[in-house]
Amino acid sequence: MSDRFIDEVREALGKGSVLTGTDIDARYYHDFAGKSVAKPRAVVRPRTTEQISAFLQLCHREEVPVTTQGGMTGLVRGALPNANELVLSMERMNAVEEVDISAGVAVVQAGTPLQKIQERVEQEGYMFPLDLGARGSCTIGGNISTNAGGNRVIRYGMTRELILGLEVVKADGTVLQGLRKYIKNNAGIDLKQLFIGSEGILGVVTRATLRIFPAPKERKVALCALPSFEKVTSFLGMARKHLDGQLTAFEVMWNEYYRMVVERVKGVIGPLPTNHPFYVLIEACGDDPDRVHADLEKLLELAMAENMILDATLSTSNSSAAAMWRIRDSTSELDRSFPYAARIGFDISLAIDRTEEYVKVIGSRIKAVDAGAFVIVFGHVGDGNLHVVLHHEHTPDRREEFENLVYQITGEFDGSISAEHGIGILKRPYLRMSRTQEEIETMRTLKRALDPKNILNPGRIFTM
Repeated sequence: MSDRFIDEVREALGKGSVLTGTDIDARYYHDFAGKSVAKPRAVVRPRTTEQISAFLQLCHREEVPVTTQGGMTGLVRGALPNANELVLSMERMNAVEEVDISAGVAVVQAGTPLQKIQERVEQEGYMFPLDLGARGSCTIGGNISTNAGGNRVIRYGMTRELILGLEVVKADGTVLQGLRKYIKNNAGIDLKQLFIGSEGILGVVTRATLRIFPAPKERKVALCALPSFEKVTSFLGMARKHLDGQLTAFEVMWNEYYRMVVERVKGVIGPLPTNHPFYVLIEACGDDPDRVHADLEKLLELAMAENMILDATLSTSNSSAAAMWRIRDSTSELDRSFPYAARIGFDISLAIDRTEEYVKVIGSRIKAVDAGAFVIVFGHVGDGNLHVVLHHEHTPDRREEFENLVYQITGEFDGSISAEHGIGILKRPYLRMSRTQEEIETMRTLKRALDPKNILNPGRIFTM
């Protein structure tokens, strides 16, 4: 890549749109997981879809590879640039362009932080239900590229269910104008679905039409202690039946997670004792405060009567609800409380009825590698998503062996090696454990069709 090409990009996009040399801040080559790579040759920061189109036309002509960046909160090395790649940063395309209450939609640019979208629609009495711990820094474009899940999937679904339309720029600079504000559209193939969850390898998402919903007037949270995973699944079934559409979250924490967060994370207070096997954080929302409160209280009474739960506490205010959620959201703080870095985070999903056996198998088989190794488990069990953090302080050199083992077990249980974080580069060697060779080759066929020169996020998900 010549200096002449960089100058051509700068001329096409205008002053201040291209950073080089000492102007490139470290945030463009570090990610949330603390990974670091060499500084990229240049960082391109467009303000419009037209500028992205012009930039990709140049890169397509010269076969210059590009990696697209959002909030850099990913955990699979999907947005860190490889050698000889230019960075396409979406940070300047960060506007909420429209909030249409009558249609129940918001039109946003891809670089808009998730929290900014949430706060903007809240001004209209609405909510955008996608929610995750990195809400303040992750961008909607990144959420779309990984089909993010988060805390409310049990009620509203993954990101895929919240997208009505996308504007996308293909590898050759062609702009696909797909911003539509209606749900029903059976006019041929639904092209937006190709780009949701494809981690930027098929096109660059520039703008999106999002579904928004009237904000519920009441939110109640309960934290419950349970004696076994069998009781957890029974309680989940009871909650689905008795709360119906009011059920917005069902988060499960194994004892090790709850106990360690309460003991190790400053400012976290556990309202229940730390000696119970399982803890469930359940949230119900609705427009009738009395009904929401009464229904959740009745659920707890029924569960107590049938010995499903051992103890429970119900939120009495927004602050008490936030305090309960903080326990579940303190994953990063818990990680940082350990003095060593020999730990691996896994983001998997599998059938709910196989979850307990899966965790037990991992716990026993890692002991054969390192008797001192242990796992901390929590997750969105209501939708089959587990987060497993494996600690192996005394065998830091055996990371790859542990990764192979956990992903192999995940494959044995017919689970997915990525529930919501994507594949990127770090999980690429293990994709075959969740996808057949025929499925992977079909993905390559799509890549060849839409990006024949392999310039968009090359090497992510799979190699060509």
